[in-house]
Amino acid sequence: MLLQEKRTSRTSRLLDPLFKEQFRGAVTDFEEKLSKTPGAMFENCFPLDHVFVDGAYVRTITIPADMMMTSKIHKKTHPYFIMKGEVDVLTEHGMKRIKAPYKGITKAGTKRVLRTYTEVIWVTVHVTNETDLDKIEEQVIAKSYDELEEDTKCLEC
Repeated sequence: MLLQEKRTSRTSRLLDPLFKEQFRGAVTDFEEKLSKTPGAMFENCFPLDHVFVDGAYVRTITIPADMMMTSKIHKKTHPYFIMKGEVDVLTEHGMKRIKAPYKGITKAGTKRVLRTYTEVIWVTVHVTNETDLDKIEEQVIAKSYDELEEDTKCLEC
């Protein structure tokens, strides 16, 4: 019974809007500190493979072992697949260790902190007819949480 109460309490905390804001602030602070770390790398540091098929863009990233990184903020819900490796994934919904093979859904608004233990091959699939990578990024990635909130407000209008 005690374990169930702890789980319920933790779940309630993770769904609390205040926790969401705290997580977002902490990740933003982490990225700022990381940007001042000698040797830190930014923007497309790892090998990417891009495939375009009718109505979809498939992106594969290969992340080396022993890396810590943050993802971008996703505007749209989409599937992802971990084809190889082991990684800790931290989001505003909590921490999860994932071992390949694995499939999941990225919800709109998701930003992740990743810590790899082995080389990881991560595949995402985005619904789009676009083939220009800059335009695809504008469609699926928010530059900030404020931009994400603005996009959400526009959808509700």
